[in-house]
Amino acid sequence: MLTKRIIPCLDVRQGRVTKGVKFQNNVDLGDPVEMAARYYDQGCDELVFYDITASAEGRPIDIDMVRAVARAIRIPFAVGGGISDLADMSRVLLAGAEKVSVNSLAVRNPNIIADGAKAFGSQCIVLGMDPVAVNKPAQCPSGYEITVRGFREHTGLDALDWARRAVDLGAGEIVVNSVDADGTRQGFELRLTRLIAEAVGVPVVASGGAGSPQHLIDVFNTAHADAAIIAGMIHTGDYQLPAIKDALTQAGVPVRRHW
Repeated sequence: MLTKRIIPCLDVRQGRVTKGVKFQNNVDLGDPVEMAARYYDQGCDELVFYDITASAEGRPIDIDMVRAVARAIRIPFAVGGGISDLADMSRVLLAGAEKVSVNSLAVRNPNIIADGAKAFGSQCIVLGMDPVAVNKPAQCPSGYEITVRGFREHTGLDALDWARRAVDLGAGEIVVNSVDADGTRQGFELRLTRLIAEAVGVPVVASGGAGSPQHLIDVFNTAHADAAIIAGMIHTGDYQLPAIKDALTQAGVPVRRHW
């Protein structure tokens, strides 16, 4: 049986990890490399880093940070934000990341998914999506619309249609980050996650809303996610990764043990 992955997310702004609710009222949490090393030591399966303002500000990802993270940990990690073309993807992967996440860029230029998959392999290309619940049955029959630029812009794209198209283009994984649940710590958006997971043949990562181990149990058992991204619940110290994995094991969710 395949184990479920727990993936701490580090949102980075101006070289520091930050966390807010729906990208508002962010607070400084610390150095990304130090935090990555700490979560690695605690037994996380992967990590993901998002430069949350790079795309909006039109600047590239911090490659020095990517290299420093690669030196500090020995697990896969993905990087998103500030990726504008294949050259940027190549720089990130050569700096030590295993995966590149595209979001706003993929909406503007869907062929970047196909080009990236051809150049580096589908396993390296992650589609990040930020869907919001809407009441637009004609335009978005799934009930969810894709937003971009840090939730700032609605695109008119139906989330389910976009997920299927991205996989057809070559995306090897999809991160479903619920705009409505982001940072709330009230639980994942289970209907949305299950909708995507049942529609595509690649791993689906649930994101947005994790606040307790039970929320992870629910998203794995009910929504069939392959992995779950967590942030605030561990950044604040309310939970430690070993305790989270203990709770998942007790609930019958298969997880990888590192200790």
